[in-house]
Amino acid sequence: MLNTNASNNPSVAQQLIGLSFDEIVAVVEQHKEVIAQRDNALSDAKALNEKLTYELSSLRRSKYGKKSESMNVEQVDLFEESRLGDIAAVEAELEAMQASVTVPAYERKSPKGRAPIPAHLPRTDIHHEVESTTCGCGHELKRVGEDITEKLDIVPVTYRVERHIRGKWACAHCQTLVQAPVPAHVIDKGLPTAGLIAHVVVSKLEDHVPLYRYEKISARSGCEIPRSTQAEWIGKTGVALLPLVMALKEDVFKCRVLHADETPVAMLSPGDGKTHRSYIWAYAPGEFEGIKAVIYDFCESRSGEHNRQFLEDWRGSLVTDDFAGYKATFLNGVIEVGCMAHARRKFFELFENNKSPMAQQALQFIQQLYEIEREVKNLSSEERLVIRQTRSKPIAELMHKWLLAHRPNISDGSAGAKAMDYTLKRWDALTRFLENPQLPIDNNLIENKMRPIAIGRKNWLFAGSLRAGKRSAAIMSLLQSAKMNGHDPFLYLKDVLERLPTQKNHLIHELLPHNWQPKQA
Repeated sequence: MLNTNASNNPSVAQQLIGLSFDEIVAVVEQHKEVIAQRDNALSDAKALNEKLTYELSSLRRSKYGKKSESMNVEQVDLFEESRLGDIAAVEAELEAMQASVTVPAYERKSPKGRAPIPAHLPRTDIHHEVESTTCGCGHELKRVGEDITEKLDIVPVTYRVERHIRGKWACAHCQTLVQAPVPAHVIDKGLPTAGLIAHVVVSKLEDHVPLYRYEKISARSGCEIPRSTQAEWIGKTGVALLPLVMALKEDVFKCRVLHADETPVAMLSPGDGKTHRSYIWAYAPGEFEGIKAVIYDFCESRSGEHNRQFLEDWRGSLVTDDFAGYKATFLNGVIEVGCMAHARRKFFELFENNKSPMAQQALQFIQQLYEIEREVKNLSSEERLVIRQTRSKPIAELMHKWLLAHRPNISDGSAGAKAMDYTLKRWDALTRFLENPQLPIDNNLIENKMRPIAIGRKNWLFAGSLRAGKRSAAIMSLLQSAKMNGHDPFLYLKDVLERLPTQKNHLIHELLPHNWQPKQA
């Protein structure tokens, strides 16, 4: 070995000539150290290259690719619109080309896959009859049947005026005047009915239509409603609904498991006309708590103090991500519950970008846990706990051992190390659901309730003030909770606004989304 190196590198050979055996051994050891240093440097360079490659892939995927672990249904629908539009256009062209071909009525068939028109929609009959009932042979035709073709139509928003006429009754004997009282309205002596207020509110906070767009839409329908007037209606409605939101918060705080999350929104700073980043925090009962609701809280910042002020004296299990703002809350007696979806996401991104076998193995462990969760979702608490203990817990323990065994083989600072460290650091919180059947495996429930905020802020642009933000958050709490309970937000809000002015305080809970029942006709 030494002779070969000497022949290839004269300088090394010169160093070895005339040296004793011990001196030659020392030179070899010195070269071994140099080689080891270069190997370490190469290993660090590989880790850095892997990290940079991962970050570059993540940035590309964030900007150009899908951001979730599976394609969003709304994204699929977006592409479906184009595809179905093309198919419909081709079919129309084919029908035009075949118009000259006569096809007997009984052979006509509806296109496969067309959904039937909902039966509850009102029908308007338009009759089409032959011009003459006399046959060409001179005899009278006899009606033997009919064909019915249904087409879907729409009537744009139509404004109408309610005239409340209150008769006056007088007694000629005692000069007494009697008249029916003015019906109670949310906006006293105001122009809009509960239905119009509900339509404006739902259009803005549920359908994400800015007020200036609604102003144009109303003008096209023949009744222009200035955005300033709409803003006043929403402001007064928010004040009227505040007791209902506080009652909803009371019911939510009776639950021992809550989800929490936060997302940024822009708020206009007073005076300078600029915006700064504010946050909407969201809280919802766990999926096994028996109540479907969500409460939004608009705050000026992402400080954990807002979370502690909102929860006040509530103590229970809080499902969150790893945001540091919740740490002080957990020190006050609230139990931390981790989100397995966040841990999975880190391994998923690693596998998606680098095809890492390590990430693939971690994903397989987590996938097994989720498969079991789908099975136990609708079982009783006792049955859920037994299955989690007997089937899920061994999988989690095996995954934990696997992570501990493989972590030393992963270079520090790499994407793989970050994914493993995140999971190991939060392991107790991530697996707490195994010991409590009321706890969920992840925080997806509340993250789904953040989607309306993410969609809306692209249209609202910013909140005009802290008070306006809190008002909108309160109304959205009721609208989203109504949707969670299967109600139409417009019908729910319209009915609540009609009943709220005369509803007794001790019966306010009847109007909460999870208790609400429509008035019987």
